[in-house]
This record gives sequence, structure tokens and C-alpha cells, in this order.
Amino acid sequence: MLLELKKIFLNENESLSVHTEPDMTDCNFGENSFSDKVSADITITNHAGLVELDALVRFNYRFRCDRCYDPFNRDFAFKFHHILVTSPAEDNSDDYIEAPDYTLDTDILLRDDILLELPSKLLCKDSCKGLCPKCGKNLNNGNCACSLREVDPRFAALNKLLEE
Repeated sequence: MLLELKKIFLNENESLSVHTEPDMTDCNFGENSFSDKVSADITITNHAGLVELDALVRFNYRFRCDRCYDPFNRDFAFKFHHILVTSPAEDNSDDYIEAPDYTLDTDILLRDDILLELPSKLLCKDSCKGLCPKCGKNLNNGNCACSLREVDPRFAALNKLLEE
């Protein structure tokens, strides 16, 4: 959604509230995808010449657990806060979002915020046990019959001495 913000930048205490649903369909990673529409409530306010953007973003994300590979859905809700400027700051800081010509594309901004905020490791639950390294059984469903005790091959010669 392209927002025209000239009225907000030029008038103190001016405010704008919008609801948008940015398109995230091109942001799927393998089997991980946004299962529903992303919902965002945005408020942009001019406080004594400082233009601030606050956004509350909600969505459902379908993914495979990084430990056990079972499919899961999880609801996420993120809050984002940005300071908007019409021209770049002298120090080229990442603390500001540039809105040249008093316009801002919220879809691009929110997409970047969401992708940066998503956890790098997605687990079905914190206590996920993962898969057996030998047989591949999901250990959340019970133990397998594999013996996990392996002798380090570097100590095999010592093990033969103990057997004698």
C-alpha cells in the first residue's frame, strides 16, 4: 500500500491509521509459507515534527520443525516502530526510514520487518526431541530400539585391550 504522508509531515499532531494486508506469497521458503493473509494495523503520527510509524502485524505461518520435520502452524504477532524522514540523514543511519516525496510503500517495509523478525530456527515446541540419528524415528512419538552408544573409532584399539 502506497501512503501519501505530506499532510502528516507538514502538520504537527496529525495522525493516520490504516489497515493493510501486505502480499507475502512470494516469501515462501520451501515448505515454509504464510498460510493466511498477513494483517497489519499501522498508525503514523507527527509528534512535534518527529514522524513515527507504529505497526502491529499478525499472521499464521506454516512450517516444518527444524528438529523433527513435522508440519506445524503457528500464529505470530509483531510490533514494529520506525521514525520516518523525507530525506536521508547525514550519517546514513539505519535508524530512519526514508519517505521521499512524502510517500511510503508499507508493503515493502512490513515484508522486510517480518522476514527479519521471524526466528531462524522454527521448532514445533521448545522440548522437541528431534529424530533418531540412526533410524530417523521421531523421538517425540517414543523411543526407538537403536543403541545410541557408539565407540569412538579412535578408541577401538583400547576397547580390544579391555575385552581381553
